[in-house]
Amino acid sequence: MSPHTIDAPVSPWLLGVDFTSSPHARKPVVLAWGRRHGNRVSLQRLQACHRHDDLLAALQAEAAWVGGFDLPFGLPRELVQALGWPTDWAACMDHYCSLTRAEIRDTFSAFTAARPTGSKFAHRACDTPAGSSPSMKWVNPPVAYMMHAGVPILRALKASLPGLDERNAPRLALEAYPGLLARELIGNRPQERRP
Repeated sequence: MSPHTIDAPVSPWLLGVDFTSSPHARKPVVLAWGRRHGNRVSLQRLQACHRHDDLLAALQAEAAWVGGFDLPFGLPRELVQALGWPTDWAACMDHYCSLTRAEIRDTFSAFTAARPTGSKFAHRACDTPAGSSPSMKWVNPPVAYMMHAGVPILRALKASLPGLDERNAPRLALEAYPGLLARELIGNRPQERRP
């Protein structure tokens, strides 16, 4: 290499995380690691994590990344206020993550039981535009449990969560909506019939 050659800076990793609240051999957390090249992102590797500890280690192994995580980062304000939980995000997550899954299920079940048919769940402002499940849903899919398992990992990493827990950090975590992206990319066109 010539002494006058300047290496182009390496872009941070771009990361997509297909999260599960209970990873195991048949359903791991899957990480897609990529790099940006101009207007494209090239997939560099896929990584399966069969335990949340493995996920934490994988995320710690890279110094800098921008990651999209398929899990909610917060609860509906209506729910939080109705339950009398802290409205500050960090304090709310401290309280929420201190509960067991059974306590979460029982609390949310009691909340929905007291509401009229058709509006059992409280929603965040982003749920409807994204077409996502309410973050308080504990079954099919259990996104409430996904948040219960995933948010502590992101906080342990001291990742920056824009609008919630912003830091001057080399790791940036974003709540991602794969279904929304798929609809944006392919639209709502009917599926082709196969012969």
